[in-house]
Amino acid sequence: MKQLLSKKYWWVLVLLVLVAVNWLAALFHFRIDLTAEKRYTLAPATKTLLKNLKEPVSITVFLSGDMPAGFKKLANSSAEMLQEFKETGKGNITYRFEKPAEGLTDSLKIQFIDSLQSMGLSPMNVKAQVKEGEGQEERYVYPGAVIAYKGRITAVDFLQGQSNVDGLNSLNNAEALLEYKLANTIQKITQDSVPLIGYLLGNGQPFSYNVWDLIERSLKKTYSFSFLPIDSVKAIPPFFNALVITKPTQAFTDAQKLKLDQYVMQGGKILWMIDNLYAEMDSLQRSQNEFIAFDRGLNLQDLLFKYGVRINQDLVQSIVSDKIPSVVGNMGGKPQIELLPWPYFPLLTNSSNHPIAKNLDYVVSQFPNSIDTVQAVGIAKTILLNAAEARALNTPAKVSWNSIQTEDDLKTFNKPNIPVAVLLEGSFTSLYNNRLTTAMKDELNSINTPFKAQSSATKMIVIADGDIALNSVSQTDGPLQMGMNPYTKNKYANSEFIANCIEYLVGNSGILETRSKDFTLRLLDKKKLEANKTIWQVIAIVVPLLLVIILGALYQWLRKRKYSK
Repeated sequence: MKQLLSKKYWWVLVLLVLVAVNWLAALFHFRIDLTAEKRYTLAPATKTLLKNLKEPVSITVFLSGDMPAGFKKLANSSAEMLQEFKETGKGNITYRFEKPAEGLTDSLKIQFIDSLQSMGLSPMNVKAQVKEGEGQEERYVYPGAVIAYKGRITAVDFLQGQSNVDGLNSLNNAEALLEYKLANTIQKITQDSVPLIGYLLGNGQPFSYNVWDLIERSLKKTYSFSFLPIDSVKAIPPFFNALVITKPTQAFTDAQKLKLDQYVMQGGKILWMIDNLYAEMDSLQRSQNEFIAFDRGLNLQDLLFKYGVRINQDLVQSIVSDKIPSVVGNMGGKPQIELLPWPYFPLLTNSSNHPIAKNLDYVVSQFPNSIDTVQAVGIAKTILLNAAEARALNTPAKVSWNSIQTEDDLKTFNKPNIPVAVLLEGSFTSLYNNRLTTAMKDELNSINTPFKAQSSATKMIVIADGDIALNSVSQTDGPLQMGMNPYTKNKYANSEFIANCIEYLVGNSGILETRSKDFTLRLLDKKKLEANKTIWQVIAIVVPLLLVIILGALYQWLRKRKYSK
């Protein structure tokens, strides 16, 4: 080493070694993920997707410029995730960060922002530091990205499905979902064929602006889509990858149930959204005080029971609920109206950590029923949504504006979790096994379709609320987004939940599994911090000074000892 340093051009050799090390590091980049939740490790399904890309995918992230600390952290996590994507994608992933509409004229800026909003990327109004000592100013942040592939363009909103009031936790959840949202969007924009989803009609299902968001934004935007009047076909075609049954109001006949049953036996998948009881806000407004919810008589209980669930004849109430306008008094002859929580509109959460509903904001429901799982051989059951701090009112259930009048009423909300949505997976047994009538046999024979008593492995989701996928309609704004309260304009995660349900039924479940990631917030304990404040101040200020003094004294003693000889 001494010989090397003694040479005239030793620094040239050192420079060449540094260049070589950096070049090798760029070629053979790797890192070891020591985090407990493996936040820096891509899922196998994501790696497979990126390695199999045929054409370049361009990603533009709009998290640039002056932003609050939480958004800067999200931007840094996005950059780290995209760097992993780029390295795994072998040159087919390119990305950049930019400020939305930067450098454009005012007219072009308006057009650009309108195009982002039309793709579903809405701005957030935040406060950012201008310059040190100059205070803060309000700015718009677009927490998302635009992804382009072979002339196709789509947007992904990093905060979609997150609460707009729980800032820190929402941003943390958004970080945990980065891999899923980016990989899922890349998968959808790069696939040449998409699953076909059927919207079943014929039993009073809504066919109005109340399902506009479900059909136009959730289904048509992502999948092939078709309406399917059940009485227009002798058998449900197997080329439908999934059926959506939304809030039927008329009874199903045995012939219709046989079609659904045999569709399931052929491996078909169904998303059921069922209201067992008739309970509508229109009825309450007409009666002005209360009404009795009654059985719709849908004639589906035996079919669903055979598959492993029972939707009960009750109404679920919860203290954790959405708000509606309520009259709280009278002043000057005019009613005083406030927005108050209404227990008939419970806010549902996920307690099973299943990827369909994990890391989502509340899902709002209206007059839901409870669900029980029952024995069904070969069927795995997973509760997706629960009502917390809840109770169930058995039929005949009275719906009243003032359903909670005393503290004793509050004490009856003692159920920690009442199931409202359940996932069923496995090999289902036909309801008509050993009970097929002659007329049914003749009907199946007429279309050359043999009766099937057992299905191959398939899945379905049963939600005991028909309104969960419906949207309100505003006289000024038209159809609102699914899950949006028309009075508070607060949007819950209904559309994200329904989209995840469909994706789990027909999509690449490996990509959806990445929703299970957790990013643990390791925050300081404020109580302990306050109690031990003095100790930590001493450690932070006095200890470093003592170390400097001790090391300085030691150095002087060693120096004196050395040179005194």
